[in-house]
Amino acid sequence: MIFKNKFINIQIEKSEIPWLKIFTNEPIKEFSHCNIETKQEIWKYLDIIEKAMIEYFQPDKINIASFGNYVPHVHFHIMARFKDDSFFPEPMWGKKQRESNLNLPSFEKFYEELKNTF
Repeated sequence: MIFKNKFINIQIEKSEIPWLKIFTNEPIKEFSHCNIETKQEIWKYLDIIEKAMIEYFQPDKINIASFGNYVPHVHFHIMARFKDDSFFPEPMWGKKQRESNLNLPSFEKFYEELKNTF
């Protein structure tokens, strides 16, 4: 976990691509069940993360997803995608397209710099 406040927490998903997840702290099943403060926190940090990923990694695309079938808890995935990643243009849960050898800037440095913006 790289960040936590009263409403949300932000976690790193280990992957070949930069990938963060925003979870509600409370076990809320659907986004529509969140109170307005929690919704605002999700959108605020989602926006910060997306902009930071674009600036730092210069990806071909940012993917934002909310799937909760296996984990019925409100959460959003924010992923920096690259044409040469293993799955592009498929989702990261899709069929692998190739072996990839991405040469990206340091994820650890990015996460540290991002924490300082929160």
